[in-house]
Amino acid sequence: MTMSGKTCLVTGRVAALALALLAGPAGAGQVFTIDEPTAPDVIGELSLTTTIYADTLSDLARAYDQGYNEMRLANPAVDPWLPGEGTEVVVPNLYVLPDVQRTGIVVNVPEMRMYYFPPRMRGRPQDVLTFPISIGRQQWTTPKGLATIVAKVKDPSWYPPESIRKEHAAEGDVLPKVVPAGPDNPLGQHALRLSINGYLIHGTNKPYGIGMRVTHGCIRMYPKDVERMFGLVKVGTPVHIVNQPYKVGVAHGRVYLEVHPHLEEDQHLFADQYSHVVKLILDRVKDYDVQLVWGDIKRAIEERSGVPRAVGSYRPKAAQARNGGRITG
Repeated sequence: MTMSGKTCLVTGRVAALALALLAGPAGAGQVFTIDEPTAPDVIGELSLTTTIYADTLSDLARAYDQGYNEMRLANPAVDPWLPGEGTEVVVPNLYVLPDVQRTGIVVNVPEMRMYYFPPRMRGRPQDVLTFPISIGRQQWTTPKGLATIVAKVKDPSWYPPESIRKEHAAEGDVLPKVVPAGPDNPLGQHALRLSINGYLIHGTNKPYGIGMRVTHGCIRMYPKDVERMFGLVKVGTPVHIVNQPYKVGVAHGRVYLEVHPHLEEDQHLFADQYSHVVKLILDRVKDYDVQLVWGDIKRAIEERSGVPRAVGSYRPKAAQARNGGRITG
């Protein structure tokens, strides 16, 4: 597969979302610098690529360091397996940062994306790297909460738990008690062991599954991405694993809402999606004078595209002090 066509800023409706915030090149994670004064919550920019006949969305996802589901959500009208020659495809390289402490590793499970906040150098703005991931299937959910990196293992062996061996045996695939390092090892060549017993951040020998719910609860990454993380993080790095299908941020005078499908098993947590989202927005903008477009909020919730949408505008604090910090719509 070749990365065909050209990459450019998206025009029309999507151009309003394209925020050029010091994006790094695609591949092996992307580095952004958080612009605290003007864009404290949003990084990246949307772009377009044009397919050749042989491309699939899986090919494009891997080439642009995206997850498969991210590409599907951002391009609902594109056939994922046969986009065709000359089809324009959105690369959704624009993100609202999760609402969590910006230290160490942050994994947003429903988004299927990891953020890494390296130690901040004195006098310099905060950098962030982001990577697509795979997460646990519904019956093997990825745990949430605060963990730490307790070990780094190069060329790990895999010791499949008895429950996984039974599952594979029922499908006619008999697993050994130990799968040694090598091309058949599903952990790939790099693993970061979590303080949550039995769970890892690791590579894979099946990279086209990145961006899907395909694991037994571990966090799976593209080989090039986990190799980079392996070289960056230290033992003791905190890992915040959060469940945020709805993210709200402010940047360049606009309020952004990013909506992902929630996990199937979390239907009860987000039964009243609209009220949940409105509360998130009001909590984020309480210190500003804000004008919201309620119709855009509703459309973002309905579309669940995973692409940040501008749903209102805000005034800086200096302006809101004169206007009483009101919200209109």
